[in-house]
Amino acid sequence: MPDTLPLSALAHLLFCRRRAALVHVEHAWAESLATAEGRVLHHKVDSDPRMEKRGDLLIARMLPLRSERLRLRGVADTVEFHRDEAGARLPGMSGRWRPYPVEYKRGALRPEPGYLVQLCAQGMCLEEMLGVEVPGGALFFGRNRRRLPVAFDEGLRARTVASAEELHELVSSGHTPPAEHVRVKCAKCSMKPLCLPERCGKRAPVAAYLKRMLTEEDDA
Repeated sequence: MPDTLPLSALAHLLFCRRRAALVHVEHAWAESLATAEGRVLHHKVDSDPRMEKRGDLLIARMLPLRSERLRLRGVADTVEFHRDEAGARLPGMSGRWRPYPVEYKRGALRPEPGYLVQLCAQGMCLEEMLGVEVPGGALFFGRNRRRLPVAFDEGLRARTVASAEELHELVSSGHTPPAEHVRVKCAKCSMKPLCLPERCGKRAPVAAYLKRMLTEEDDA
């Protein structure tokens, strides 16, 4: 088992444990129109890795993140650094700066739990790396080009820690949970062709058929 896991795995986990295991235990992946659109959106964000300065705002793209506490790693789409005397010192920059992670998602604005936890984990990585409090961040949704501000309160932080622990337990087990067919969720999942959720629960009729056949042979 690797010493760290991808930050993005948290979103997979909270969407579906089986999906998380298929991707991070079995290393399987299937792309859909939705995931392709998301990949294009991230490519546009990541295409310029330079740090940009706009007065009292610094914008860093493709910033590597890591947390020893959460045992997670990743790359932030964008981290805004706002000038703040209670912020962190940055190499080559005068003054102090408070980080504000911004994660890009396709689709319309919605507070999906996996997205919130993933963003909070980014904030906790920045806290550990820079030694400064990160009180919040934002999710940017490509379809309607709107931001959803997210406060990293105690409840969200606790859920993030618990989710990271659950993720490590799932991956270290090496076990992929059985499928649970949830019509709306499964219909929009790119992993559906590999997961085959429609087949879950269909073993009982086969078992009943075999039992009936064996019973008939015994009676013959």
